[in-house]
Amino acid sequence: MSAGGVALRTEGLSKRFGAFDAVSDVSLSFAQGARHALIGPNGAGKTTLINLLTGVFPATAGNVWLGDREITHLPQHARVKQGMTRTFQINTLFPGLTVLESVVLAIAERQGRAGVWYRTVVREQAAIDEANALLDVLQLRGERDEETRNLAYGKQRLLEIALALATRPSILLLDEPAAGIPTGESAELFGVIATLPRDVTIVFIEHDMDLVFRFAERITVLVGGTVLTEGTPTQIAGNARVREVYLGHG
Repeated sequence: MSAGGVALRTEGLSKRFGAFDAVSDVSLSFAQGARHALIGPNGAGKTTLINLLTGVFPATAGNVWLGDREITHLPQHARVKQGMTRTFQINTLFPGLTVLESVVLAIAERQGRAGVWYRTVVREQAAIDEANALLDVLQLRGERDEETRNLAYGKQRLLEIALALATRPSILLLDEPAAGIPTGESAELFGVIATLPRDVTIVFIEHDMDLVFRFAERITVLVGGTVLTEGTPTQIAGNARVREVYLGHG
């Protein structure tokens, strides 16, 4: 990472679909180890911004840097190799595999051995040990032998984060990790996320303001594809413009 402590930044990042500016001239900086939330009303451009950061969409204009490395034109898989990974609003798991098998497969993929790991699983002790350590961090060791399809939805979201962490990212982008999870379970989910090591910078989209104000250390507010404001949770909660356009009262 860069000496200045910036994990990820954009300059003038924009995405246009025909005549529609989904993201317009967004310049942001995410510090190493940050817990940084992106909030805004529906259609604000949050997921589009994540898609630009991860290379799902090519930028119409602007640039993206991962530390000191410009990655604006790198494809998705190359950005993962550089240390950036993400989760999605709808989880993407392996329903027929157990929790442990899923994480071992993700580790084998990182090591370039995904095509052979399953036939030689007894020889994959190092990957199994690493997977078990990840499951411990995410409080999933008790479910290691459960098939993914049988997990409660909140546990499936935790498994998706485990698969993302198996790539050993320096940047983890979470697109509404608590979507579809009951309130009590979503707080538990974020409680586990909060324990992740500080060498992983976390940028997350979330609509539940209680979760945002509880777990984010810095918040960027997007409206109409542009940055309205940025600040600490206290600053955002006290911002009259934010309350007007997003939180619902003046």
